Amino acid sequence: MFSSNVLRTSFGAALIAAVAFFGAVPQQALAQAASEPAATAPAADTTAAPAAPAAAVEQEAVENPYGLKALWEQGDWVAHGTLVILLIMSMGSWYIIFTKLFEQRTMAKSARASAETFWKASSVKAGVTALEEGSAFRYIAEAGVKASDHHEGTMVEQIDKHTWVGMSVDRAVGSVQGRLTDGLAFLATVGSTAPFVGLFGTVWGIYNALVKIGISGQASIDKVAGPVGEALIMTAIGLAVAVPAVIGYNWLIRRNKGVMDQTKAFAADLHNVLIAGKR
Repeated sequence: MFSSNVLRTSFGAALIAAVAFFGAVPQQALAQAASEPAATAPAADTTAAPAAPAAAVEQEAVENPYGLKALWEQGDWVAHGTLVILLIMSMGSWYIIFTKLFEQRTMAKSARASAETFWKASSVKAGVTALEEGSAFRYIAEAGVKASDHHEGTMVEQIDKHTWVGMSVDRAVGSVQGRLTDGLAFLATVGSTAPFVGLFGTVWGIYNALVKIGISGQASIDKVAGPVGEALIMTAIGLAVAVPAVIGYNWLIRRNKGVMDQTKAFAADLHNVLIAGKR
């Protein structure tokens, strides 16, 4: 009796434990299944959508506030005078360069013409009339013929004819050379002084800029860059005036040498013809 009660009690306890165990398992499985979708759910796409292209910025032509125009409008009478002087130097330099190039070309053409006409003439006087009127070679030939024809019966007859004719021809050559070199001194002066004139304008402009900055009490880059940049333009203008003058001077000197070599050769041959009657 006692054993059957114990057996029934044990069987009941085991049945209750089995029910409790199998009842708890589905609840845990359901809880795990409910949590898995949340864990495995794909993450929301947080990537921002591409921004719309910005509107194209319109570019407008803005006038340079620090250029040559601003320098003239904001400059005082000293700056204006410096710019005018540099402008006169530049115009004078270019005028002399082109004028001398034309004169040299004309003399080179006359040298070729003298070789073709003068020395093929029957006499010196015929050769002189064959030369171009107003040319340097005709001027030299006329001076030599005049000295040869008017030597006797005058006070210069104390000088021998050879010396007198040679002196007259040399003076004519010197006159032609002096006319060729006219204006070269101006080019040399411009080439040596224009940079310093521009530098003077720069120093004066920087001085005025510093005075304005000191009065305004603002030394920011926009306040300093403009006036100082405008002042430095003066130096650039001075160099732009000086460089062509120096190059033109050296070039003209070189060309003058070639033209004068032809002129002196013609004068020497003319002297020999007037004295010895042959070239």
